[in-house]
Amino acid sequence: MKKYSTIIIVVNLVAFFVFFNHSILKKEALLEQGELILLELAPVDPRSLMQGDYMRLRYTLSEDINSDSIPKRGFCVVGLDTHGVAQKKRFQKDRTPLGQNEYLIEYTSQNRSNINIGAESYFFQEGEAEKYESAEYGAVKVDKKGNSILVGLYDADLKKIE
Repeated sequence: MKKYSTIIIVVNLVAFFVFFNHSILKKEALLEQGELILLELAPVDPRSLMQGDYMRLRYTLSEDINSDSIPKRGFCVVGLDTHGVAQKKRFQKDRTPLGQNEYLIEYTSQNRSNINIGAESYFFQEGEAEKYESAEYGAVKVDKKGNSILVGLYDADLKKIE
């Protein structure tokens, strides 16, 4: 019996590492090949925005949502202006239809009054909070399937805050 327990543990560890490495490879591919989109940050009280070494983010695309008309899980379809800033077009349940120069951002909504794209916190080195107070945009990279990853914060002049 002990022999089988060892085999089961080893198989589970291998499966875990395969899944974990696959996830990392997908994120790396998204960082390299994804389209950079700037999402305008919604106004938030700065005193409650900074908490320790991270900043809570809220995006304007999650404002003014008709909670009865959006699915709990789906995609926010955005178009880009000339500066690469996302303009919300619509919410839809599936990846299609998608027009020319439109991009998908996958979201979930627990309470249907706000959407979560998975990039609602930005972590930074302790003591650097003041530097990020001027943030106006959250920059995400998105792929064709609507997966997104937060890559930084930008100021009003569309310059990355570093």
